[in-house]
Amino acid sequence: MADLQRLVDELAARLGRPLLLEDRLQRVVVYSEQSGAMDDIRRDSILRRRTTQEVRQWLGAAGIHEAVAPLRTPGAAHLGLLPRVCVPVRHEAGLLGFLWFIDTGPAMSRAQVAEAAAAAPALALALFHESLATGLASHRELEAVTGLMLGEHDAARQLIEAGAFPQAQPVTVLVARPLAAEPDDALRLALEQGLLALRRRLSGHHPLHLVRYDHAVLLAAPPAGAPAAGSALAEEVHAAMSVPVAVGIGRSRPALAAAAESYAEARHAAEVAARVPGLGRSVAWARLGVYRMLTHLPHHDLHPGLEPLLADEQHLPLLETLETYLDLAGSAGATSRALRLHRTSLYYRLQRVEELARTDLKDGGERLALHLSLKLARLSGRYRPRETRPGD
Repeated sequence: MADLQRLVDELAARLGRPLLLEDRLQRVVVYSEQSGAMDDIRRDSILRRRTTQEVRQWLGAAGIHEAVAPLRTPGAAHLGLLPRVCVPVRHEAGLLGFLWFIDTGPAMSRAQVAEAAAAAPALALALFHESLATGLASHRELEAVTGLMLGEHDAARQLIEAGAFPQAQPVTVLVARPLAAEPDDALRLALEQGLLALRRRLSGHHPLHLVRYDHAVLLAAPPAGAPAAGSALAEEVHAAMSVPVAVGIGRSRPALAAAAESYAEARHAAEVAARVPGLGRSVAWARLGVYRMLTHLPHHDLHPGLEPLLADEQHLPLLETLETYLDLAGSAGATSRALRLHRTSLYYRLQRVEELARTDLKDGGERLALHLSLKLARLSGRYRPRETRPGD
């Protein structure tokens, strides 16, 4: 409940008025410090953790169970009930609870109601997360999964003993890295919502998850005897996310205690996939090829001849031609076909590369250094072919 209490206290402080959060059965979950106007119903709710049946019927008749947006409920003198603002708390259209404000002394402004409504998704997420963890409180699950990703073996034991993951089951880790977005609270909320929805669909795979500031982590037991299980799980991740992501897939490990190894691979693969779209929106660590090694090299240590080409946008076609030529093992015919470029034009571009980069493409060592440097430049973001640019 720590997250829920923090969210409620922060919202109450921003609005300058007390509030109370109930679940969908109108049982009190958490509430802020109470000050200002208060009626007997609010006092009894806090003391007894639930309102009376008469009050529930009155508020139900006002339409709170059907509401999808904030609504004002009338007071009822015979019940000792002051007017209220009710903000329904929903997750994926499902009603999880109600956020209540006493609407007098003074009444809430439109701006205050709008701010309360804007806070509802985060409260819904916290409520849903709280109900999701079985046998293990959500905050304890978060701590255990965090420890697991850091390689703490005791964390695996905690999760297994709590029934969150089977003891003799292999584990695969996937990492989703958002594309074209700076990390912020809204992005983290979108990642959390996507993974929570995915956990419901993948319940048979014993899923666990973790959301970091710039990526999300999914742990799942792959189907037995399914060699493409990681790719299938990656497609599920893409379908669940409301923001575009690149997904990295780590190799399966035989036991949960080794999940940190799969996580390191998946995070590595997701970073490469985000920077090299040509690899696909989902990339398995085992299929990274040369990028498995390049990410560990300094990205500033490039072939010196590439610097003038990278520094000027007008040279982008030359870089793209050079990369394709090197990717295709120096085959002029294959490069011409791939780029739909006449061989005369291809040879001209390659000659210009040699002149500007002061290199010799007939030299195998030079070709290797240029090829690796282009891949490093991709990873560093200094080289962005048109295929990687939205709208091109």
